[in-house]
Amino acid sequence: MSKVDRRIIKSQEAIKKALIELMIEKKIDQITIQEISDRANVSRRTIYLHYIDKFDLLDKLMEEHINELWKLCELAANNTVFYDTVLLWFEYFESHYLFFSTMLANQGGPFFHSRFLEFVLQELKNVENITEGDSQGLSDGDAEDVIIQFFGAAIVGVVEWWFKNGKPSPPHYMAQRVGALLERNL
Repeated sequence: MSKVDRRIIKSQEAIKKALIELMIEKKIDQITIQEISDRANVSRRTIYLHYIDKFDLLDKLMEEHINELWKLCELAANNTVFYDTVLLWFEYFESHYLFFSTMLANQGGPFFHSRFLEFVLQELKNVENITEGDSQGLSDGDAEDVIIQFFGAAIVGVVEWWFKNGKPSPPHYMAQRVGALLERNL
């Protein structure tokens, strides 16, 4: 595996940060590569060396964070307590506040919301015996789909609320509350 030059990593991080900062100010459609270049203090050529366009940059940035969330889930895969997994998520959200608050509470919402929901739904599908407590008489497949959709939307909604309200509670509190709700209902 070849080692990536630190200058490349530094340039890419500056470009990503510039895009996020600009997305706080305006919609992605209104942002130009020149503005990203100026904000990141790199040339346009440098941006085009790494990304096809601003949408490719945004896509790769979102994918990077979703992949990191997948890794956190893999770390907690053997843990049967929802609190521990949810705590890892909220600590990650807090440590990457600028990205997530922009994506979930500001201009990036429509782009990131569906990707984040897809990730959460996939993780819920991995929960064993998700329909175990269902007593409504739905067939197993129907019950599972409804339960997964319900809790997926609820989790994404709580995370969006947390960012839109400026993180009113610390990660450990959010993990306790969300973890307890999941434990009680799944």
